[in-house]
Amino acid sequence: MIPLFSNQQIREVDLYSITELGYPGAVLMENAAINSFKTIIDHFEICDGIIGVVCGKGNNGGDGLAIARHFANNGYIVKVLLIAPPSDIKGDARLNFDILDNISKKNSNIIIRVLQDIKDLKFLNDSDIIIDAILGSGFNGDLDCHLKAVINSLNSINSAKVAIDIPTGLNVNTGSGEVVFNSDLTICLGELKPGLFFGAGYKYAGKVVKGDIGIDFDYYKKYISKEYLVEPEDAIEGLPIRSKTAHKYSSGKVLVIAGSEKYPGAAYLCSNSSLISGAGATVLAVPESIKPLVFPNLFESTIISYNHNKKGYLTIEALDTIKEKIEWADIVALGCGIGRENETVEACGTIIKTNSSLPIIVDADAIYCLAKYGLDRLNLENIIFTPHLAEFSYLCNVDIEELSNDLLFYGREFVGKTGSHLVLKGSPTMVFNPEGEVFINTCGNSGMAKFGTGDVLTGFIASLIAQSKNIEKSIISSVYLHSLSADLLLDEKTEFGLTAKDILNNLPKTIKFLRDSIV
Repeated sequence: MIPLFSNQQIREVDLYSITELGYPGAVLMENAAINSFKTIIDHFEICDGIIGVVCGKGNNGGDGLAIARHFANNGYIVKVLLIAPPSDIKGDARLNFDILDNISKKNSNIIIRVLQDIKDLKFLNDSDIIIDAILGSGFNGDLDCHLKAVINSLNSINSAKVAIDIPTGLNVNTGSGEVVFNSDLTICLGELKPGLFFGAGYKYAGKVVKGDIGIDFDYYKKYISKEYLVEPEDAIEGLPIRSKTAHKYSSGKVLVIAGSEKYPGAAYLCSNSSLISGAGATVLAVPESIKPLVFPNLFESTIISYNHNKKGYLTIEALDTIKEKIEWADIVALGCGIGRENETVEACGTIIKTNSSLPIIVDADAIYCLAKYGLDRLNLENIIFTPHLAEFSYLCNVDIEELSNDLLFYGREFVGKTGSHLVLKGSPTMVFNPEGEVFINTCGNSGMAKFGTGDVLTGFIASLIAQSKNIEKSIISSVYLHSLSADLLLDEKTEFGLTAKDILNNLPKTIKFLRDSIV
């Protein structure tokens, strides 16, 4: 796991370095500038050109001024645009302005201007790279109208873009922002910060790299991180270890309750995913009316049917048929395509209420059913919820826009109240455990935005939990490998052509690829 640190934690380490270790702030700023200069050169593989740097009046602007100096000293044409007049620039940032200003009086390759009007941004139109050094990670509010106009204008310029520390407009603690600088590369100074990897940060930060400012990582170890990036090694750790004497019933027993007349395909995608990812015995329960549609598409799963009264969805009466298999299973995957009828709501609530000690994955339609049934009526400590954002909005009765403004808060609030595990599917998928830790997935692509991919993930999670009995590690491994399967498929096709079935069929190769890569 790669730990992520809040803005407050970063600032405390910076302050400790200055007050206790004796680092001058100007030295930290210079270290940041040197590292950023080298990173930009390496990333874009440029040896000449015009570099535009937009600087605010604070320390982030000071970083930008120092970076501008390094580009100028290496022969680049550098255009510096100040958001505020020089008289507003103080401290270490002022030191770097004075140096650059003095150099500009002798070197014609440095041009410094102060932004007076939004039209002045045309000054940067011919830049090969535009560097955003306006606001750093201390920003946590809303941009004023003037800065919004500045950022929108910068985003419209056809140049490569780099953000220093964070893209201006992003709240790095919440991952939110209405208007955000659209970076190709973000050089995060010090340690990595959570908001760069989900929400608006994921959308606008581009490639994120850590920028060394000269502070040893040991000074961060006293802080407890609550957010992490998932690494390949973490996915390997979540794979079950199979015994030489394993048999089908010792290798995980999964019951999948899925499908309806409206959505028959979800049933076999979930069931097949469970089997192909290692479960020894998978049983699929579906309405009798869709059995002829589902059965030809199944792998070696066993299929049982219910509702011989021709109702094509899950009902209370169906529970008599599947009760024995619920008791037999190590885990139940409930919800993929089951529908949202009133009878289905009662059936889902009853399954959860009468099987509180059994791990149950609640996905898709079952999420809506349980929300309607009433979460406060249920013991949810062994439940794994797998909603996408709209489903999560319904589940916790919070508007999607409000959720998006602070996913960490609402995700933690939900698992704190319910004691459940939450797999919040999206770009990227985020896993919340009952202790409030958050694990952010680091792979996947837009080709996964298709019907059925969530059904495949549900079956995969069920399979690994059934085999290992470790809920958290199994979830993390499943989420990562599911996305990695989609990424590996891009070697064969574009993101436009990916389907859930492709991702499903590629899971065995993906597991082998990862094991071969790590071991």
